[in-house]
Amino acid sequence: MLLKKFKNLKKTTFWKYYVQMVCVILFVGLIFPYGFSNAADIEELKSKITEKSNEMQKLEQEIQKWEGELEVVGKEKKSLNNEIYYLDTTEKKLKTNINLTNNQIYSTSLKIEKLGIEIDEKEDGIEKNSKALAEAVRSIHEQESYTILETVLKNKTMSDFWNDLEGLQKVQSEIQIKTNELKKLKEGLETDKKSSEIQKNNLSNYKVELDDRKVIVENTKEVKNELLEDTKNKESNYQKILAEKLALKKAFEAELAQYEEALRIAVDPQSIPNANNTILAWPLDSIRITQYFGNTPFATQNPQVYGSGSHNGIDFGASTGTKLKTALSGIVTATGNTDADCPGASYGKWVLIKHNNGLSTLYAHMSLIKVSSGQTVVTGDTIGYTGNTGYSTGPHLHFTVYATQGVRVQNYNFRSCSGKSTTMPLAPKEAYLNPLSYLPEY
Repeated sequence: MLLKKFKNLKKTTFWKYYVQMVCVILFVGLIFPYGFSNAADIEELKSKITEKSNEMQKLEQEIQKWEGELEVVGKEKKSLNNEIYYLDTTEKKLKTNINLTNNQIYSTSLKIEKLGIEIDEKEDGIEKNSKALAEAVRSIHEQESYTILETVLKNKTMSDFWNDLEGLQKVQSEIQIKTNELKKLKEGLETDKKSSEIQKNNLSNYKVELDDRKVIVENTKEVKNELLEDTKNKESNYQKILAEKLALKKAFEAELAQYEEALRIAVDPQSIPNANNTILAWPLDSIRITQYFGNTPFATQNPQVYGSGSHNGIDFGASTGTKLKTALSGIVTATGNTDADCPGASYGKWVLIKHNNGLSTLYAHMSLIKVSSGQTVVTGDTIGYTGNTGYSTGPHLHFTVYATQGVRVQNYNFRSCSGKSTTMPLAPKEAYLNPLSYLPEY
């Protein structure tokens, strides 16, 4: 019908209407391709995301407050009341962590929903744009099929001819502009799809983290209940338990030192990398070193704690439930829990990771282990959470770096543990390396 009307137009006016028609196609198809029908939904989602972001900031501040209290109490003299208060505060902090994780899950779900709407709109816009451009290009191609002579003859004057030619060039220029806009729209779509995948992965991780934190909270409650039951809520009983644990630790360390002295493993210096502060990454997001490697004042003044008189790693202050990350890509050599056979004597829950540069790293006193033997891990992967298992004067991460050539994971029998055996990594003295030789500058 529209074409019949065009055929009835005078030749001098046909081209003018043709140019207008193509411009209308481009205007309707490209200027308003998408975004209006769901604009209100997107704005509402943005508002909710901002609201959740503000709530999460407040929760993070609350967690920092609990962290500060735990640090202060941790430095105070060991007493039953302080220990109970510490466990109560730890539980409050962990529950705030759970609240934060729930908010992160909800916020991430909103982001995924928002991206989903934007992706649908962009896909719809791309489809409409592509059709509009195809129609415009087809029409231009039909007009360009005329010879110059035919174009001149269909106009009354040369002025009309030049006007037609100028109109054609204008439409061609507009098509090029809109083609570029379509390209940007497609690039934006790919960006949104990648962002959506990232957010979906984040959502999955947050859900796993939520379950982990619930387990850690329950474990903390059990520790508190066991403490109250064992001490009968009496300070004298608590001090007696501390003394017994220290005696067990002393006997255990003495046997451990004998086992390590008996190891006849030569470590080739060429098998390990030279000191370099770019080899390992920090295993925690927030770094606070509470004890260094070697003959530290605490190690030398407390030989009952370290049989060798030397600290074989470094300690990082971190409250129970802090995410623990691998310092370098590698393969999990083994995991274990010395508390299962000899409670309170050694590393508690630990993970050993072998790297491809001749180094191995140990993470000890964990509250929860998230990896298994033989598993491949990448730098920064969450391998568990810090805790207070094994012999520990307070929640922290014990971090050891070994020369892989010298470390052995075996099952050892300890008289101090009523003759029970436990599995853990051991190494000769020369296989223990200073972690700060490979970690970033502190």
